[in-house]
Amino acid sequence: MIHMKLPRLVWLFFDQVLTMPAMQPSERTTRQRIIELLTDSRMTTPQLARSLGISERQVEEHLAHVVKTVLRDRSRRFLREPSSCLDCGFMFRDRTRLTRPSRCPHCRSEGITPTRYHIESLVSGTTHDSPMASRRSDNGKGYL
Repeated sequence: MIHMKLPRLVWLFFDQVLTMPAMQPSERTTRQRIIELLTDSRMTTPQLARSLGISERQVEEHLAHVVKTVLRDRSRRFLREPSSCLDCGFMFRDRTRLTRPSRCPHCRSEGITPTRYHIESLVSGTTHDSPMASRRSDNGKGYL
């Protein structure tokens, strides 16, 4: 075997390449990763899109299915902090779509804060039948 004299920088780079662990493909689906991200913290659609490396539109499509998944699980609850107008403060509480509103119905401003989503883990013994959850489901909005 012939030894070549290489600059120190090349050997350092070569050593790092050899010692780097092989990248494994993602074992979780996109929807599972969304559930994991939302369980830890409140996030907007753009934040989820950046974290997952997908478009906002794809996140919105996945969120509709994530809502259904979380509704079936009695130990968790899907929460939504509604968008609001930056100019007049109007809150989009009755909005059922997961997309961002384009403008305020009161002042017609396009300055709208993004909706924030969160998955809350309920303490053991607590179910969706809590007073807060039943009040939300009574208004006909399902997951709101």
